[in-house]
Amino acid sequence: MTANLLDFDLEGLAAYCETLGEKRFRATQLFRWIHQKGATDFDQMTDLARSLREKLKVGAHLQGLKILTQHESKDGTIKWLFDVGNGDAVEAVFIPEDDRGTLCISSQAGCAVGCRFCSTGHQGFSRNLTTGEIVGQLWFAEHFLRRHLKSAQRVISNVVMMGMGEPLQNYAALLPALKVMLDDHGYGLSRRRVTVSTSGMVRMMDRLARDCPVALAVSLHAPNDELRDHLVPLNRKHGLADLLDACNRYLEHAPRDFITFEYCMLDGVNDQPEHARQLAQLVQRHAGSGVSCKFNLIPFNPFPASGLVRSPQHRVQAFAKILIDAGIVTTVRKTRGDDIDAACGQLAGDVKDRTRVGVRIAQQRTVMLKQVPADARAAKETGTP
Repeated sequence: MTANLLDFDLEGLAAYCETLGEKRFRATQLFRWIHQKGATDFDQMTDLARSLREKLKVGAHLQGLKILTQHESKDGTIKWLFDVGNGDAVEAVFIPEDDRGTLCISSQAGCAVGCRFCSTGHQGFSRNLTTGEIVGQLWFAEHFLRRHLKSAQRVISNVVMMGMGEPLQNYAALLPALKVMLDDHGYGLSRRRVTVSTSGMVRMMDRLARDCPVALAVSLHAPNDELRDHLVPLNRKHGLADLLDACNRYLEHAPRDFITFEYCMLDGVNDQPEHARQLAQLVQRHAGSGVSCKFNLIPFNPFPASGLVRSPQHRVQAFAKILIDAGIVTTVRKTRGDDIDAACGQLAGDVKDRTRVGVRIAQQRTVMLKQVPADARAAKETGTP
């Protein structure tokens, strides 16, 4: 079996090139061709020796993800559904703003955490993605968007691991993928502009702090253990005290001097004034010195199986005011991509029934491909960006 070069960070690619009898600088050249230029054909890599190109044709390939659908929102948000085989599909979302372009990436097909307010969790868990499947979302999106937007410059400035799945449950594949994103010979992203979101995997947060500290977002969603046990089942293993201790340990290594706490606003569940006051006390008094943080309040995106409702705007604003008055930096997330189900917690809502995913994918291949622009459609069968 040939090697998919998207599975390698630079160190891994250098080790692979050594097996071909090549020196490290050849790996750097190859890495640049793949990630900076989006090359898909070894013959395009004109500064590589012909002998190396011939070796690569025999022993390696560049296998991206096949596109099932692409939808573009009226606000410019773009959502892709990618086929990862065996009836599984994952989604990635590009969110353009005036000062940045953010790509939201998936790390698993489905999710095993099962948060009550997340449609992906209701889909169930199938498998971890490979490094190549994680990186492949960025590889495709960056080079597709350069053509789509007619830009010669880098389009994606921020990556958030907030798509389908719990990233820290797929650490072995996540770590080299992060290194590709950060490498100056790859995408050259700042550690401050790559964010890993977690539901609270305490031990893996400690590992990430040692191995590759990037920005961290923690899905909090409740001010006490009783409520969080109900909303985020992972809390039953590591409660809020353990989680906040891990946040403080992470801050010793983090590229930012704060942790972002994500808080999904659920009508009548976690959005009352007493909840906001409990939150302020929780983060300000923990372990005596508190936790340096900011809160991101997220309007809930309803789906039928949840039985939950979005908090009214006036209550979200009142909740935010309590936190702000307590001296905590607080923002209310602007919903993006609502019209294409690309907002937070909505990913893969149309494929959440795992017993019918394979049928849906077969239908989407033949029917919905018409929605993909011509340049992306041409890339579909080859998995190229």
